[in-house]
Amino acid sequence: MRFQIVTIFPEFFSGPFGHGVVARAQAEGRLEICIRDLRHWTYDRHRTVDDRPFGGGEGMLLKPQPVFEAVEAILPNRTNRQKVVLLSAQGRRFTQSAARRYAELDDLLLICGRYEGVDERIAEYLADEEISVGDFVLSGGELAACMVVDCVARLLPGVLGNADSSRNESFSEENDGLLDCPQYTRPAEFRGWKVPAVLLGGNHEEIKRWRRAASREKTERCRPDLTVRRGEAE
Repeated sequence: MRFQIVTIFPEFFSGPFGHGVVARAQAEGRLEICIRDLRHWTYDRHRTVDDRPFGGGEGMLLKPQPVFEAVEAILPNRTNRQKVVLLSAQGRRFTQSAARRYAELDDLLLICGRYEGVDERIAEYLADEEISVGDFVLSGGELAACMVVDCVARLLPGVLGNADSSRNESFSEENDGLLDCPQYTRPAEFRGWKVPAVLLGGNHEEIKRWRRAASREKTERCRPDLTVRRGEAE
């Protein structure tokens, strides 16, 4: 799979993608990350990518021309296995299910918004989807792009050492979209706090039932919105 990232700060990504599973997956040829400098598609001597919004207001917007030309040059004959995604605080919230959809693609092109946002024609006529990584505002889409790449990359075949790691975790379909259960390691007692006895007994059926109940309890305590959504879906 190939990730294409369109940004005005290409040097931003030299650190985040140089470590961990993403770096290893790149080295093994399981994925490719291409960083594209948006200013390459500008033609004035200042390499201008932004301008003031019509109607007034604070801040600047990314202009449509360089973004459209960048995407059209990178993906000239876009197929249904190539998606263009705009990273924006106004977008639909990015979820694990979206990551699973993206992991089936050949190309995922991420447009990193900046300043006060982008010309709306980019969202309306160029991007296939507009997504946000949370209900908050970042200075730009670069951090969000790193999160999306990391989340999708670990779902690709062979990226994780154990394929079950991505199947039995928080938000997974196998876990009904709930949080993962609490996990413990040695020592069995630390500062008077003990590991639940069921985990030490070796009865795998009892452990499975305990984990299921603990997963639901933790979800109701930490993310009650997830149990509400699941109830509505049922």
